[in-house]
Amino acid sequence: MRGMRRVQITPLLLLLLAGCAAGGHEGHHPAGPYAGQQSRDIKALSEDEVRGYLDGAGMGFAKAAELNGYPGPMHTLEHADALALTGDQRAALDALLKRHKAEVRGLGAEVVRLERELDRVFAERRASPAAVDAKVAEAAAAQAKVRASHLKAHLETTALLSAEQRERYNRLRGY
Repeated sequence: MRGMRRVQITPLLLLLLAGCAAGGHEGHHPAGPYAGQQSRDIKALSEDEVRGYLDGAGMGFAKAAELNGYPGPMHTLEHADALALTGDQRAALDALLKRHKAEVRGLGAEVVRLERELDRVFAERRASPAAVDAKVAEAAAAQAKVRASHLKAHLETTALLSAEQRERYNRLRGY
């Protein structure tokens, strides 16, 4: 190629390039996996996770149902035409989805509140084994309610569909 200079690759150049590629130099310590997260409102939850809980998003909570042939209400309604849902099925699924979303948003707000309290226990230097056990148990119980709500919505959806519709749903979803 005209106008370009050739660079001879020497062991010293390779060593320098390797150091640059590793992202470090003498005396510099690479950032830890949580770097930047210390400024979060709730250290254990990302903004996306907080939003997911507050919006009642699925967040993978119903994978045990979804991937074992139990359709969820939202995706069933998204595929309503392809599944040939009847008017009654659509109405029942719409009501189920609205009821589920209202429930899971309230439950998700509780998870966020409890995670904020757990964070505050540490931020205010009030953490003790007993306080940690209590707060973690509360947050875990609230998260379990969120997950159970999502799973039960899949159970209710499945009961509203025929075997053929469930089979078609799985194909549409790529399972």
